[in-house]
Amino acid sequence: MTTTSNGISRRTALGQLAAGVAALGAMPLLAAADAVPGKAAPVKATPGRLRQSLSRWTSKAPLPELCKHLKAIGFSGVDLLYADEWAVVADHGLAVTMGYPARRDDFISMGFNDPANHAILLKELEATIPLAKRAGLTNMITMFGNRKPGISDSQAVDNCIAGLSKIAPLAAENGITVCVELLNSKVDHHGYQGDSTAFGVAVMKGINSPNVKLLYDIYHMQIMEGDVIHTIRDNIPWIGHFHTGGVPGRHEIDGTQELNYHAIAKAIADLDFKGYIAHEFTPSLSDPYASFAEAFKICTV
Repeated sequence: MTTTSNGISRRTALGQLAAGVAALGAMPLLAAADAVPGKAAPVKATPGRLRQSLSRWTSKAPLPELCKHLKAIGFSGVDLLYADEWAVVADHGLAVTMGYPARRDDFISMGFNDPANHAILLKELEATIPLAKRAGLTNMITMFGNRKPGISDSQAVDNCIAGLSKIAPLAAENGITVCVELLNSKVDHHGYQGDSTAFGVAVMKGINSPNVKLLYDIYHMQIMEGDVIHTIRDNIPWIGHFHTGGVPGRHEIDGTQELNYHAIAKAIADLDFKGYIAHEFTPSLSDPYASFAEAFKICTV
């Protein structure tokens, strides 16, 4: 059992943190026991100019097994993890490159576009941002949410600015970037309001905080609007994180799909982007690790 610098056990420290979350009255959060082991171990330098990670949901392998394979390939971390998974990744010397503030079935549809959601969303983030700092995370995800009757795009922008501006100071205090994801509403997430770069950038400009940025999902934005490299170049100050995926089908990012991911990765690296690019696709090969390794190679620039 690992101990902290003052001699108490990891489990004891995590229990104390869990009690703190309960005292804050957080909405459905993970049981925080085993959630925060302290800051993640230093990650070895990766080849190329971009730090790459892999979204957890893309693999059915047990998390410890996945971490071992990803580290051997050269990945920097694992993306989209709940608090009770953070310690496992850190113990394998990888970074948690994006954390969830809560586990909810309506996580995507409930967003900051509707003021009725603000109290719940802010409470979740207020509870988990300090935990994320203790665990060595730098990014937490949240959503714009599905369209609601009577809320136009312009009203939704204003609502998102009002809600996210309230969490920006706490995020800054803890060194966390709250990343709001752009998703497609044509294929995968019908009704999602944050389905264009213009919508997301309007929100980011209204908040104007380095601690609230866009999660620019290349797969989703290729479906909605294309012109990916040009769009990224024009809006890189507002982007904090990237996701990949092959179009169409959301499989490998190789030559079987329509995007040139090596060129996209080079364009991102040329902008001196310091965040993470996380692969988020469903492998179609019999050996998923071969797919992950190929994606890593394609985006090594």
